[in-house]
This record gives sequence, structure tokens and C-alpha cells, in this order.
Amino acid sequence: MGRGPARSILPNSEDVNEAAFAYYAPLERARQYVERTLPRAIALGDAARAAGLERTYFSSYFHAKVGLRFSQWVAGLRIQRSMAILRSRDETITELALAVGFQDLRSFERAFRRWTAMTPRAYKKLVRPC
Repeated sequence: MGRGPARSILPNSEDVNEAAFAYYAPLERARQYVERTLPRAIALGDAARAAGLERTYFSSYFHAKVGLRFSQWVAGLRIQRSMAILRSRDETITELALAVGFQDLRSFERAFRRWTAMTPRAYKKLVRPC
């Protein structure tokens, strides 16, 4: 994950203010927490604590500064990580979903399609043709 100015971290998302993480220390602390714990379940309250903010305030603050809800941003990070894994090695879609922190295959497939406009299987075929 780079930290360049205003570089989008999510596929197909020009609305993400990536620079906010470098500019606002609470957001940078939250980002570091999320990057360390991405494969596990990440509660909004835990990220808020890492940022040093109250849960409800953190939710509004994150959305206002970054341009996405926290849960959308985390899902996007997971999709980005899954895309990198698919490019580098062969894994089943189910293994991949669990490895990047989705609790079930269906949620992963819906999120993947939302961010990339294609299914994980179609992306896998695109980047790892047999």
C-alpha cells in the first residue's frame, strides 16, 4: 500500500481521498490498525480506538474525510488484496475470501463484483489463464 498523494487505494474509486490518511493522524492510525488486522474481523469500535476517537464520531469523521464509509473502505482493501493474491498465486476462491477477511464466499463475491464489475472467477481467468 503506497502512501502517495491522493492515490486511490480501491479499484474503480475516484471518490476516495487517499491524502486524508497522511494528513489526519487519527486516520493514519486507523489505517495502520486495519492493515495489520485485515484478514480478521475488524469492528468499527476497534478501529475507532486505534484512531483515538469515539466510535460514532470516528464513523462520521472517516466518511467526511475519506469519502467512503469505513466498512466500504475495508471491503475495498480486502478486494485489492485479493486481486494481488490472484495475480501472484493460484488459490481457490473460497480460500482467497477467507484469507483476506471475508466471513463467507457469498459476501466476498458480492463485494468483488461491486468493486471490479466482474466475478472473482472471471478475474482469476483473466490474470491466470490456464
